[in-house]
Amino acid sequence: MEDYSYRRDPEVPSFQDDRPIIIFDGQCVFCSGWVKFALKRDKRKAYRFMTAQSAMGAALYRHYGLDDRDYETNMLLMNGRPYFRSEGSILMVAGLGFPWSLLKIFGLVPRGLLDRFYEFIARNRFRLAGRMETCYVPTPEDRARFIA
Repeated sequence: MEDYSYRRDPEVPSFQDDRPIIIFDGQCVFCSGWVKFALKRDKRKAYRFMTAQSAMGAALYRHYGLDDRDYETNMLLMNGRPYFRSEGSILMVAGLGFPWSLLKIFGLVPRGLLDRFYEFIARNRFRLAGRMETCYVPTPEDRARFIA
């Protein structure tokens, strides 16, 4: 799929995509914990965030052929291109800068192996970490970094 293909999809509302966007399951404690981790360590404020449960998040999941009700992968949307599963996770963490950028070394592990591990965690995320009754709500100081 070509970069920025969602811009031509009438089902995907337009949104500001000038910075990388992390799209995550807002009801997953594990996923929301990752977002809190990223917010705290993203000193450059490079990332913006969007819950998969939002209308825009669901439209992007459908656009990329993903289930828009069972979010078994977070998505990193960067320079108009989506990254999923282990590749997306490695890029997300590496984008936080040093020392987190050192985790790019995991890119040397075969992606199939990393994706199987990612998928195991994703399938069991609610059993491992639980589920929130409502989607993650950012603090007032972080609100501007979220796309509704």
